[in-house]
Amino acid sequence: MVNSAMARRTVTLTAQRNARTVRARLREDIDRMCRDAGLSQHALAVASGVPQSYVSDVLNGVGRPSLETYARLSAALGADLAARVYPNTGPPIHDRHSVPILEALLRSLHPRWQRFAEVRVTRPGRGWIDVVIHEERERVVVAGEIQSTLDRIEQLVRWSAEKADSLPSWDRWRDLAGEPSVSRLLVVRWTRSTRIAAREAARQLRVAYPAHPDDALAALTGESPWPGPALIWARKVREEVTFVGSR
Repeated sequence: MVNSAMARRTVTLTAQRNARTVRARLREDIDRMCRDAGLSQHALAVASGVPQSYVSDVLNGVGRPSLETYARLSAALGADLAARVYPNTGPPIHDRHSVPILEALLRSLHPRWQRFAEVRVTRPGRGWIDVVIHEERERVVVAGEIQSTLDRIEQLVRWSAEKADSLPSWDRWRDLAGEPSVSRLLVVRWTRSTRIAAREAARQLRVAYPAHPDDALAALTGESPWPGPALIWARKVREEVTFVGSR
C-alpha cells in the first residue's frame, strides 16, 4: 500500500538520482574544458583556490562537491555555472486525506485490474502518477490522480493529461500486453469547497472527463467496460472512504 513513508522514500531516491546525474554532468564539463585548455589539475587548483586533492576527487567523481566548489572551478576555466529547477507535472506528495483515499481505491478495484502505485514518467511530461491500472482484456491503461482539493483546476487537468500521455516512458510499459490505449481517472475528495470549485469549472471538467462517473465506478469495481476519462468522488468520514459516482 502507498503511505507517507513510501512517498518520502520516493522523494529521497529521486533526489539522490538527480544529484548524481547533475554531478556527473558537471564533472564531465569541467574535465572536458580542462583538457581543451591544456590545464593540469595543479594549474586548475592554483587558479581556483581549491586544493589539488579535492580537484582530483571532483574529476574522479568522488565525494559531493558544493556548488561553491563547482563555481570556483568554472570561474577558473572562464566558464559560467548555471543551476535551475525545472518544473515537472507535480510533486509526489500526498496529504493526510489523499493516502487513505488511494488505499481505499486500490482495495475497491475488481481483480481484473492490474494495479501500480506511484508510477514515474519522464517524457515528454515528467512527474508521478498516483496510480496506474491496466485491464489486459480491454487493452486499456488508466492513469489515476487523487486530489483532496481543487485549487488550480486548469493546471490539474493539464498536468494529468501530460502525465497520462507520458506513460510510454514508464519503465514497466513494455511489460503490458496488447499495446493498450491510455485513459484517465480523477478521484476528488468530496467536500463543500471541492464541490463548489467543481461547479464553477463544470464545463472544463466535463470536457476533460466526459465519461459518466457511474459508468466509471461500475468499471472499476465490476466487469463493465471502461467508459473513458472520468471523475469520481471520494467521501471520507474519519477513516472510512466510500466512492460516489453520480454528478
